[in-house]
Amino acid sequence: MEQTQDFTSFLLGRPVIVKLNSGVDYRGILACLDGYMNIALEQTEEYVNGQLKNKYGDTFIRGNNGK
Repeated sequence: MEQTQDFTSFLLGRPVIVKLNSGVDYRGILACLDGYMNIALEQTEEYVNGQLKNKYGDTFIRGNNGK
């Protein structure tokens, strides 16, 4: 469990890509990740089929939506 916490702590504040079950990708800075895999991103970009579609400030993604 400690290694998992170290890994998530390492990722905080870094760029990540979140792939949803729907096929949409969100790219942004990881602001928060909880035990339910809920994710908060900052400076988020939404990609559909590899194409940039939208830009958002802060984004919250429920854990059951990710792959």
